Amino acid sequence: MHSRETLTGRGKQSVVETLARRLEWCEQADDLVLGIDLGGSKILTAVVGAQGRMLSSDRSHTPAVEGHEAVIDAILESAHRALEQAEVSASELLAVGAGAPGLVNPWTGIVATSPHLPGWRDVPLRDMIQDGLGKETFLINDANAAALGELRFGAARGVRSFVYITVSTGIGGGVVIDGEIYSGATGTAGEVGHMTIDDDGPACNCGNRGCWETLASGTALRREARHRIAEGARTTMLELAEGSVDKVTPRTVEAAAGRGDELARQLIARTGYYLGVGLANLVNMFNPELIVIGGGLSNMGDMLLEPAFEEARKRAYPEALEAVKFVRAELGGNSGVLGAAAFALQEIRREDP
Repeated sequence: MHSRETLTGRGKQSVVETLARRLEWCEQADDLVLGIDLGGSKILTAVVGAQGRMLSSDRSHTPAVEGHEAVIDAILESAHRALEQAEVSASELLAVGAGAPGLVNPWTGIVATSPHLPGWRDVPLRDMIQDGLGKETFLINDANAAALGELRFGAARGVRSFVYITVSTGIGGGVVIDGEIYSGATGTAGEVGHMTIDDDGPACNCGNRGCWETLASGTALRREARHRIAEGARTTMLELAEGSVDKVTPRTVEAAAGRGDELARQLIARTGYYLGVGLANLVNMFNPELIVIGGGLSNMGDMLLEPAFEEARKRAYPEALEAVKFVRAELGGNSGVLGAAAFALQEIRREDP
């Protein structure tokens, strides 16, 4: 009798909600995939349904400095936690999709090199994940995965041709043409962060100079802020960074700008200017319907994006500019993991129509 009496109110509601959730998951069981978003500093894994519903999510640190085998172990551990959280076994998955930074060949499943994963050279990431989980796995570049996520579930739904860019530590991109990710001859298309903006500009990790990401990324903003502070510029940024120039980050610059710091505002506007130069190049090059902008730096909003859009409008062909819209990504930090999942669904269905 006592047990019946306790199954009322919140307890009863909780049981009903749990049963409903499990029923919905079971109805989608044949379409469940595991998405993996590997970055230089974080690993995000999620069990995802065919409509983009995340049934679980696990976020952990990437042990990048420990080498690729340690990173693979961390990915598999994160995957198992995500599966356990969703109460799903690997055998119930349709497939696994993984997005990784750098030069990724989706056909061979190999990461040729990655500027954010030190020491990675020709790492067979797809096969290593596939062997570890015992499920067919598909590999895609992380920015391409984010573009696919926005195409299937986010800001680019219903759009046939668009460009996605992520503005964060670096700048990555994905190009969608006629509803498909454009991969190029060897799978490395979309590396828009490495188009040259200033041939005498700062050195880039790729070995070139003046790449877009050396001028318009979070790394570029941090570098310029620290340089100006070291020169003796008056600013509240140093105070916000506990008096250490080495602790100045893009968030420090944003916080100072929010307090009215003139130098911080100028630095963000400068970054926006260079962002706009690159956007104009993309508009002229691809004549897209849409450019979707994601990544952590885009969260600065109008302080960064208004000068970017203003400069893009000055430089782009009027006819191409008239056709394009600039929008923020809708999926936030989940663009990559949802896109990796969408890629797995797409490829497994392509194999078995």
